[in-house]
This record gives sequence, C-alpha cells and structure tokens, in this order.
Amino acid sequence: MTFSLVARCVETGMFGVAISSSSPAVAARCSYARAGVGAVASQNVTDPTLGPMALDSMEAGKSAQQAISEIQQRGKFIEYRQVLAVDMMGRTAIHSGPNSLGIWTQANAENVASGGNMLANDDVPQAIVDTFLASSGHLGDRLLTAMRAGLAAGGEAGPVHSAGMKLVDKVSWPVADLRCDWTEDCPIEAVAMAWEVYKPQLEAYVQRALDPREAPSYGVPGDE
Repeated sequence: MTFSLVARCVETGMFGVAISSSSPAVAARCSYARAGVGAVASQNVTDPTLGPMALDSMEAGKSAQQAISEIQQRGKFIEYRQVLAVDMMGRTAIHSGPNSLGIWTQANAENVASGGNMLANDDVPQAIVDTFLASSGHLGDRLLTAMRAGLAAGGEAGPVHSAGMKLVDKVSWPVADLRCDWTEDCPIEAVAMAWEVYKPQLEAYVQRALDPREAPSYGVPGDE
C-alpha cells in the first residue's frame, strides 16, 4: 500500500526519505533517517522497530546490505516486510518479503533505493530511481520530483491519501519533517506545497536551535 525512496546527497551528505500510501499517516510509521548514518523506509505491514534497528546497525559501521541482512535475521515476520536502506557511503540495499502485498517490486542504484507494494504496475520504483538520478538541486526537491515520477508511472493501484518527506543533515534532529497524514486530494502535492514554504526557512530554524542570538527575525506580528 506504499511507494517510497531513500536517498543520499553526494554533495552535502544529507539523507532523505519520501513516501506515500493509501493508508493514513504513512510517514509517521515508515520513515527513518539519522544524520551521518543513513536513511531507511520500513513498509508493507509495517514493523516500526526495523527502521531504528537498521540505523543502529549502520551507525555501528555496517553497510546498508549488512544492516538489511541483520534485519532479515532478527526481524519478526520478515516475509511480510519491505525495507529500504542507504548508508553513509551511498551503498543501498532492499529487503522485499515474498508476502509483500499485491504487485510489489524494487529498484536501487548508488545513493538511492525505491520500493513499493500494491502498485499499479512494476515500473514504479525504477521510474523513481531513474528520475532521482537524473535530477539535481536540493535533496528535498529531488525527492519530491522522484515521487511525482512514481505517481505518474502509476503509483499505487488505488488513490494515495498520505505522504511525507524527512531530511537529516549534520544535527541530531530532522532538519525537515513534512507530512500530509490524510487528504482526498494528492498528498504528494500537499507535501510539496509545505516544502515550498519551509525550504527558504530551513537553515534559519537550524540556526535558531544552535544559537538564537545569530538567528534572523521571525517575521511575524509582534516580532521586533
């Protein structure tokens, strides 16, 4: 009931996850990323413990493939799970259990991996990967461009209702964590609209956390 991608920006080292689903609040359950470590999407009859487990493995020095292998060994009901990972070197790996739902498939390359289930067709993840690799600019822009391509290639077999995008970069918290938890319209476009507003302020929000004395003004009524 989901399609997603995890990716790394070669130029900045930033990691990101973008995801969409017919289920509500998919990004709240399925998106995981840790600055300097990697990004993981855990989906298809989701087990939320698998994302942190994979990130812990990669933080301990294991590759994305080794982290996925550990999940395959330690995870419960792993035949129902689909997990994507990218590590600090840009290596990628995917586990898609044989009990993944509907049409399911995956695609990966250096710095990007995509997977989906209950898809309209098996071309969706490859379209996402190809579009990401052909794109440029800020990682957030590239993730959304790739997700739009996945939707244009067919997306889910039915309409999607939720989406999200998470970015991590240098600090211990996500520098962007944008979600649309439910809509009858396009949730990917809802996240894209939020990103258009948030992107110009991203660095300012980080600066406010690190040292508010050097932060720009808030630009709201009452701010001096």
